[in-house]
Amino acid sequence: MRNYSVLMAVYHKEEPEYLRQAIESIQVQTVPTNDFVLVCDGPLNPELDAVIATKKQEMGNTLNVVRLAKNCGLGNALNEGIKHCKNELVARMDSDDIAYPNRCEKQINVFNTHPEVSICSGVVEEFTTDPAAVDTRRVPPETNAEIVEFAKKRNPFNHPCVMYKKSAVEAVGSYQDFYLLEDYYLWLRMLMAGYQGYNIQKPLLHMRAGSDMYLRRAGWKYAKTQAKLFKFMKQQGFIGEGQYIKSCVIRSGSALAPNWLRKFMFERVLRDAG
Repeated sequence: MRNYSVLMAVYHKEEPEYLRQAIESIQVQTVPTNDFVLVCDGPLNPELDAVIATKKQEMGNTLNVVRLAKNCGLGNALNEGIKHCKNELVARMDSDDIAYPNRCEKQINVFNTHPEVSICSGVVEEFTTDPAAVDTRRVPPETNAEIVEFAKKRNPFNHPCVMYKKSAVEAVGSYQDFYLLEDYYLWLRMLMAGYQGYNIQKPLLHMRAGSDMYLRRAGWKYAKTQAKLFKFMKQQGFIGEGQYIKSCVIRSGSALAPNWLRKFMFERVLRDAG
């Protein structure tokens, strides 16, 4: 397999320059895509539309712009976008991140070498202003057995740089509404269905972080959605009662902690320091 689709969603609060950089990091891939699906999650603004118009001129039919009438959230936007992807391999990309030039080539090589794999991501390097100044790294587990065990506690894949088989994602119902955890919920359903994963142990993506990212992972609503996810795991027999209680306590504590403390926990406990 050499052909792959790129799936990205953007909404009106995105920075136009970030979107431009994200798209251009895909334009310079060592293995170019022939199908870039960009979902506009509701009406945008003139500055974002101008970036998209410029890229449409440059990329022609490769860029497929899908516009939704109203903002419906990332999971729903991706669920619509995947329907428009032409290839079996789909590379996820966020509208404010920067992919390494050989990101997609490395992932395609995994699928060609290991046909049993259906989900593949890798290391992300988080930065605040300069991609060359790495704040932290998120290094997910490598093998499928390690991924399954890790998934019982935390998200086993880095969603912003994941590549997956479209048929496998659609077989388990694709993305479904699950506040801020749509991807984790999808991976769990895929792993439980027997689909295998692999994580490349090298950086694939520069991920834009900062205080806003930690603020989004705060509050009662986020604590409740995490508890709901772990309850789903327990009901499916994926985890036991002890792991369920432990995870709910730890993740709720993180969600309800002050932002400075949660940021410290993510950077020093849940991440590898840069």
